[in-house]
Amino acid sequence: MAMIFVSVLQAEANPKMQKQSFGKTDEGQQTDLYILTNKNGMDAAITNYGGTVVTLKVPDRQGKIDDVVLGYDKLEDYEAGKAYFGAIVGRYANRIAHATFALGGSSYTLPKNDSDNHLHGVFNKRVWNAKDVSSSAGQALELTYLSKDGEDGFPGNLSVKVVYTLTDRNELKIDYSAITDKETVLNLTNHCYFNLAGQGNGDILQTQLLIHADHFTPVDATLIPTGELRSVKGTPLDFMTSTVIGARIDQDDQQLKLGKGYDHNWVLNNATPGSLFAAAQAYDPHSGRLLEVSTTEPGLQVYTGNFLDGIHGKGGKVYNRRYAFCLETQHFPDSPNHPQFPSTVLKPGQHFQSTTIYKFSAK
Repeated sequence: MAMIFVSVLQAEANPKMQKQSFGKTDEGQQTDLYILTNKNGMDAAITNYGGTVVTLKVPDRQGKIDDVVLGYDKLEDYEAGKAYFGAIVGRYANRIAHATFALGGSSYTLPKNDSDNHLHGVFNKRVWNAKDVSSSAGQALELTYLSKDGEDGFPGNLSVKVVYTLTDRNELKIDYSAITDKETVLNLTNHCYFNLAGQGNGDILQTQLLIHADHFTPVDATLIPTGELRSVKGTPLDFMTSTVIGARIDQDDQQLKLGKGYDHNWVLNNATPGSLFAAAQAYDPHSGRLLEVSTTEPGLQVYTGNFLDGIHGKGGKVYNRRYAFCLETQHFPDSPNHPQFPSTVLKPGQHFQSTTIYKFSAK
């Protein structure tokens, strides 16, 4: 059944969050779609299946509204899909080498779902509990999920809460929090695939990208960090000044060849635990849309849709290679196996908290 989108509410000072059915999963679980709106004509449609951002509609410099994230029209496509479009990913976003890690004297084995490695986990395939927690700060959707001890091989009963807030400053704010009853590792992010010209409207090679990072974590042939923090200076991964994504993406560079383009973690400058700081910005000169990213996380995984291969998405649009980019705020890949990286360990009694803001404007 094709999705029916609720139109943007006009002229109502405090419109209510809209809710509609998104269908039932193969296992018979009911899912819903929640539409958050603000006073500027921006709206975000989020489903409790995977905590997924299904649409994000943003005005351009002329005031024209376009959906700037890739995705599907139907629940069954999200169930079958492998691209993590718009989803919350975890328990561990990104890769863990050989799908194993040691913690507290024990060794843990995870499913190998990315060659010999473990990638992202199963949170994007779970139905989350949803609650409207809107306030004067904006319309807000709270999603909660209990990941039981042993799920996907990870230790501990992990209680996770993610709150999406759409503000009148055209920000999609994502607050993550979690507690555990057993020592575990945790790395959460959102996996939106952005195209600021509109989903399905061509490639993103002319998008201008700025990353506040002067180092990155180089990878091996399986895209696992080597452990080195390498300077971006003199490499195609230098985005310290705003640079068109396509300018160097096909250069004769080992790291680009390994990732088939950009699929790397940048070590963000000025990262201080618990403090929000500017991480990156992306600008589409055709539409005038500007995306600014701020976060409390130490790393930013940039992925340029190198493995999109003609996926049929929303509204009949086809997503080809490099038709989107991802700006995934997170801890570094494979941190449990690299003690020199910022720690992803969460212990009983500790509260994991993280915030990322995607702010949109036009110029």
